[in-house]
Amino acid sequence: MKIITYNVNGLRAAVGKGFPEWLKQEQPDVLCLQETKLQPDQFPADAFADSGYKPYLFSAQKKGYSGVAILTRQEPDHVETGMGIEKYDNEGRFIRADYGDLSIVSVYHPSGTSGDERQAFKMEWLEDFQKYVVELQKTRKNLILCGDYNICHEPIDIHDPVRNATNSGFLPEEREWMTRFLDAGFIDTFRHLNPEKQQYTWWSYRFNARKNNKGWRIDYCMVSEPVKPLLKSAYILNDAVHSDHCPAVLEIE
Repeated sequence: MKIITYNVNGLRAAVGKGFPEWLKQEQPDVLCLQETKLQPDQFPADAFADSGYKPYLFSAQKKGYSGVAILTRQEPDHVETGMGIEKYDNEGRFIRADYGDLSIVSVYHPSGTSGDERQAFKMEWLEDFQKYVVELQKTRKNLILCGDYNICHEPIDIHDPVRNATNSGFLPEEREWMTRFLDAGFIDTFRHLNPEKQQYTWWSYRFNARKNNKGWRIDYCMVSEPVKPLLKSAYILNDAVHSDHCPAVLEIE
């Protein structure tokens, strides 16, 4: 089973940059999208009509903002939108699809780059997200939590750890949260399977950052501990250029 997570930074914009053709070529079983930036009635269905994927969307109340989706070849047994926490669900940040005893989530963690208020919101979200998935695991043991976490965990995950140490996304408290999250029984599949590899999933649109590979690895396919024996490979598709992010892939047995 091949699962891809991709922050498309506007699905309609990505469609205009050849995203449907890329999807046909890559052919994941499940595609987790973040930052779709559309309402369900704005989904570009025609672009995916013959692709073999069924879309499930969870949009923000605010138009043109946030939003997550799961595109899937196989019909899930159940799809759950949101976490039942209004302030987060209003922003369309969490969708889950169940396949037998396996659950796949597309999640979009808030960014704190716009200022102190959103940074505080992000830190609250991180604690509530962890509580929610730890509780969820009691009934859904096999979790795959794909998405844009908006955090680099270790210096290997960012091009300039020294100068970014005071920037949202690489703050000590964010990194410490991720350490606690992993210690709570979750696995960063890319780092687990590629301990030394320095690759990124996001680059600023400024300063020729992508061309110079001055990036951040903030997109993850996390799994709960019971999924560990199924892990086959995890890799990053740097050549996909439909967004300021690129896709991260997880293959499981």
